[in-house]
Amino acid sequence: MKPAKFEYVAPTTVDAAVEALRAANGEGKVLAGGQSLMPLLNFRMTRPAVLVDLNGIKELSFIELRGDHVAIGALTRHREIEQSRLIASKLPVMAAAMRHVAHLAIRNRGTIGGSLSHSDPAAELPMLSLFYGAKLSVQGPSGRRTIAAEDFFVDALTNCLEPEDIVVEIEFPILQHDGWAFEEVARRFGDFALASIAVSLRRAASTVEDARVAVMGVADTPLRLKEVEDQLRGIAIDDQMPDRFSELVLSCVSANGDLHASAEYRQHLLGQLAKRSMQTALAAKGW
Repeated sequence: MKPAKFEYVAPTTVDAAVEALRAANGEGKVLAGGQSLMPLLNFRMTRPAVLVDLNGIKELSFIELRGDHVAIGALTRHREIEQSRLIASKLPVMAAAMRHVAHLAIRNRGTIGGSLSHSDPAAELPMLSLFYGAKLSVQGPSGRRTIAAEDFFVDALTNCLEPEDIVVEIEFPILQHDGWAFEEVARRFGDFALASIAVSLRRAASTVEDARVAVMGVADTPLRLKEVEDQLRGIAIDDQMPDRFSELVLSCVSANGDLHASAEYRQHLLGQLAKRSMQTALAAKGW
């Protein structure tokens, strides 16, 4: 199938893009990498009156170190994030996760802003934004505002953006941790995750001083497990910790089932991935 008829607009500034969306009266769609939007257009599952192409707004593509944060422009391609030395050194969990994002052809075109705006609960970047406690800079007709990642995702494929809003950039805090891991299982490499977990730790002697944990593919949105993080702080590190961590994660998650995997399978899978991720995170300093 081919898309229904639409008007095509290619602005060169964010202000012009926002104005084009405002003029569309809720009937506009933003085109960034197009890796999710184009199939929806071709199957006529979405029928916008106006398509606003952001690819001419060059200022939206960058990766910058800003003190204790890394800022990424919304039009930055997945492949650029995957290959960035700055990302590898400052946001190592993100660097590891990017290899799991779809396939190379998609990573060459897909953008971080597009992935966050699409808000797929089994996509890596939405989960990473929660994991790092990112803040999204969003521009609309009333100007620019900041939205915390924990407030951004509402439901499966649903976020808090208004029809005239555009994600402009995302700031990721740099975690001062010394052990981390990212684990994911999909039916085939490049498919959406059946379950995935990210963990990062800072240790003090033989205990955990700080922790960060997030999961995806098991609920209607990605989840940051703050309750697990709180329970890990001060916990003694020993040979049983991977098993205890797996139990903590499972006590805070009730996995969804669908045609790809049952709820029981996803719950079991998440437990095994949690155990493996903690083993990897602890091995970073040779525990």
